[in-house]
Amino acid sequence: MFVDVSAVYLHRDPVDFRKSINGLSVIVESEMALSPLSGALFVFCNKKRDKLKLLYWDRTGFALWYKRLEQEKFPWPRRIDEAVIELDEDRLHWLLQGYDITRMQPHAALHYQTVL
Repeated sequence: MFVDVSAVYLHRDPVDFRKSINGLSVIVESEMALSPLSGALFVFCNKKRDKLKLLYWDRTGFALWYKRLEQEKFPWPRRIDEAVIELDEDRLHWLLQGYDITRMQPHAALHYQTVL
């Protein structure tokens, strides 16, 4: 992992991706009932499920990481009874690599020569 985190939490419901560090921190406190200063990594997905934002506090400030898929969608867990889902680090890596963490099926790999 690119950062040493104490835990990984997914916010189950889609999030307005105009929100940045301050807005996502408020969601962590108010909707997830967790502390954004805990050293945990918080993962958010947009409504179309093609973008992720990861928020964490690294003892000197907040960091926000962003990933956008070009063709696929993130296989986002849909547990109605839980607003927050805790993942281990392996499942987070699988999610970021495009695996459906409930069925273990990856996204198709894309190969581009240029960004334009």
